[in-house]
Amino acid sequence: MNLPQAFIDRMAAQLGNELPAFLSSYDEPYARGIRFNPFKITKEAFEAVLGSDLQACVPWEPTGRYLSLESRAGASVLHEAGAWYLQEPSAMIPAAVLAPEPGEHVLDLCAAPGGKSTQLGLRMAGKGLLVCNEPVPDRARILSRNIERMGIPNALVVNEYPDKLARVFEGSFDAIQVDAPCSGEGMFRRHPETRGEWTPEAPAGCAKRQAEILDSAAGMLRSGGRMVYSTCTLNPIENEETVNAFLQRHPEFVLVPFVLPELSAPDGMLTIYPHRVRGEGHFVALLKKRGEGKPTLRSFGNRTCMPDKASKALLNGFAAGLEANLAFTSVRNSETLLCCLPEAPDWGRLNPLRRGLHLGQAKGKIFVPDHALAVSICPPDVPRIALTEEQARQYQSGQTIPADGKGWVLACYEGVALGWGKVSDGVMKNHYPKGLRR
Repeated sequence: MNLPQAFIDRMAAQLGNELPAFLSSYDEPYARGIRFNPFKITKEAFEAVLGSDLQACVPWEPTGRYLSLESRAGASVLHEAGAWYLQEPSAMIPAAVLAPEPGEHVLDLCAAPGGKSTQLGLRMAGKGLLVCNEPVPDRARILSRNIERMGIPNALVVNEYPDKLARVFEGSFDAIQVDAPCSGEGMFRRHPETRGEWTPEAPAGCAKRQAEILDSAAGMLRSGGRMVYSTCTLNPIENEETVNAFLQRHPEFVLVPFVLPELSAPDGMLTIYPHRVRGEGHFVALLKKRGEGKPTLRSFGNRTCMPDKASKALLNGFAAGLEANLAFTSVRNSETLLCCLPEAPDWGRLNPLRRGLHLGQAKGKIFVPDHALAVSICPPDVPRIALTEEQARQYQSGQTIPADGKGWVLACYEGVALGWGKVSDGVMKNHYPKGLRR
């Protein structure tokens, strides 16, 4: 087991006679989970493809299943195409508690690598605005990649510290998710190496940073909005005490009870222990800001965001009706890249990594579609070519594929779009991004 003795001593005081059951859970296999993308693959197809790798349903997430430890679902062609996302089951709880609605303005303040962000985005069905932030540049790039892979079209991915975002987005969001950096006690079973990195002093240091993040988040939430605070630790210093201290500093907030299948938090705070729930250690709190109001998101306005007429004509010529199908109200011509976002906020001095859905580039008299458009949950109505599994792997490695027809096509496997190809003379030229090739 090799758990730190100081950790065991504290858990003994925290759990009392439940300690033996808690410690025994560390001799059991960790819980592994997966969510399917309902906009790309049906539940039936998902179950057929992964078969016996899938176990029981994750109670609190309709698209979630427990996954066998031996499964290689992460190496699948369809994983790369965003048909599913591997995510630990307890980590699915915060987004389920926040429960965003299509059309809302939502912020994921500590978003990398993107599990919770993509869960939020799929619940929003591409409608409204999802701002995903990660302060660490390398992690922000991974976040942006996962947003693209899962096909989320309405996300703005930014790489900033929370206090800077707070100066740009005051009162801008209906809902905010704060999955704060923590001491990681809840990951001791899944990642045993973290046990050696933990110290008794770590929680207090983390709590200071968590307080700063929460204070920044408070100003970005509209009156009447809701906020979920979560960690993957079991320490009250970072959990209940951090929330209670936040409430003292911000009397405009209150805790809100919540209930999910097999989970109940009558006081608005819930600690997930691995001996009580089939999942790793986690903490979740739901807060609401008193009053009622609407988000005060500043917008660039359509005139500033529209592309030139020639670029727009090329876009519509490539896929007729694309503009209506995407239901966007603004298109931004960033250098040569056309992007769309249902609502284009005035991000001021921020420099987003991703501005909504990247559509493609106007190159002279030709429109070259972007990979993000191919794998979006709202792909264009263009010809498709069905590939075998072997052909799909060849495609993702950058090879050309024999094909009939002419022009741009979506290369697909099991009905899921993998990316673009351009057909001529009986061959589909490969346009799968070089940086993603296997």
